[in-house]
Amino acid sequence: MKGLQMFWADAKKARRIKTNMWKHNIKFHQLPYREMEHLRQFRRDVTKCLFLGILSIPPFANYLVFLLMYLFPRQLLIQHFWTAKQQIDFLDIYHALRKQSHPEILCYLEKVVPLISDAGLQWHMTELCAKMQHGTHPAVHDILALRECFANHPLGMDQLRALQMKALSRAMLLTPYLPSVLLRHRLKTHTTVIHQLDKALAKLGVGQLTAQEVKSACYLRGLNSTHIAEERCRTWLGEWLQISCSLKETELSLLLHNVVLLSINYVGSRR
Repeated sequence: MKGLQMFWADAKKARRIKTNMWKHNIKFHQLPYREMEHLRQFRRDVTKCLFLGILSIPPFANYLVFLLMYLFPRQLLIQHFWTAKQQIDFLDIYHALRKQSHPEILCYLEKVVPLISDAGLQWHMTELCAKMQHGTHPAVHDILALRECFANHPLGMDQLRALQMKALSRAMLLTPYLPSVLLRHRLKTHTTVIHQLDKALAKLGVGQLTAQEVKSACYLRGLNSTHIAEERCRTWLGEWLQISCSLKETELSLLLHNVVLLSINYVGSRR
């Protein structure tokens, strides 16, 4: 019942936001950070609920759905219906799943080094990959130095290969089991939304977020924040925003890869 009340409150808030957007002709990217984040999360929750609704359509299937929800709460229920312990356990499981794609993504970055035409950029990419392999957390300027590689060939969003997109989808907790055209579209859409959220968050200021908001923002961007102190999460989120707010729309492939680059060796994130 508590979960239902929370979901209903979220639905009413989302409706108020959408009504205000319609009345004042406001686009999603023009909303304040908290309203943008609320709509983003609510859309994901509704998608999960719709799946359950479809399963319940056949006669008497609702009894089976209740059983499935009890047996598979992580896969079928939204966070409103998880216990406090389940929230920590399930977020750890999800992070372990996305971590499985990290070595594959780093391997692809090493493979494209010979394809980079600029010798200076080749050296920077080799150095960054070496740091990653040796467990060093990269500095913001180490990542931004490579932005040109991610704007065009070989790592631009439109140049990514199918296997790269599948690995990046797993790192973003998106399904990799789609055709290449749809994978690319989903990655572009998801990364664009995060970029828009970052701009709104930079305007608000990380210091204005509650501890839970900070941890949720870090988790969305690739860091397993459930076991990291709040101040360290704020520091990491500040580094992420430095990178994100420096990027143009044509360089969003770097933001996509940053989910791995900035989180893989951060202190406390290797659980």
